[in-house]
Amino acid sequence: MMTQDTLRKLNEMKLFGMARGFEDQMASAAAGHLGFEERFGLLVDQETTYRDNRRLQRLLQSAKLRENACMEDIDYRPGRGLDRSEVASLALCNWIRNGLNLIVTGPTGGGKTWFACALGNQACRQGLSVLFARLPLLLEDLAVSHGDGSFRKRLAQLAKVDLLILDDFGMATLNAHGRNDLLELIEQRSGARSTLITSQLPVDRWHDYLSGGNPTVADAILDRLVSGSHRIELKGESMRKLKARGKEKTAAG
Repeated sequence: MMTQDTLRKLNEMKLFGMARGFEDQMASAAAGHLGFEERFGLLVDQETTYRDNRRLQRLLQSAKLRENACMEDIDYRPGRGLDRSEVASLALCNWIRNGLNLIVTGPTGGGKTWFACALGNQACRQGLSVLFARLPLLLEDLAVSHGDGSFRKRLAQLAKVDLLILDDFGMATLNAHGRNDLLELIEQRSGARSTLITSQLPVDRWHDYLSGGNPTVADAILDRLVSGSHRIELKGESMRKLKARGKEKTAAG
């Protein structure tokens, strides 16, 4: 009776990890040989683990990462342009805590989106908020928000995210409104929050893409995005083609 009452109180206090751990201990003969401090320490550890896992689940769900990628699965084959020590440094996520940007460029199928999602997953593991968005679709959403009066609210939400991943930069033509919205977004985040850009366009072609007859806006965006940013240029053969060939060999074998 006392056991059930204790479980009820733990659940009422939302100590679900401790409640599960308490049940496990009551069902385990081995737990009876442990001292009070050891048993209580295990309960605290289980509550901490439970909360960490729940927070990670929430962060990953909110991040909306396009790929189920993680740092442990990165392909470092020669010719890809990835340096293990540089990637290990990025995995610490200090660049995110310091509000620095990261630019990942490379050809179609080179793994830019996958790599960005792996970094996003790593940031979530460290308790940082992340949001993945394809830039063309995000700019469409912002355009709609002007019409319903929610633009400022949406901009404030995007400004608070620790790491904003903007995928497919340069894939769609920018109009004047999109260019200005992008500047507003980057301005709100500049120096305070990190932005990760993936693009097929080399950085030296970004000004032409952004200008559209307004080089002043292009200069402003580039200054905030590129200045002091980390850069990675992925190279080599398309990872999609390599995976496809691997599946064909497996099927043939």
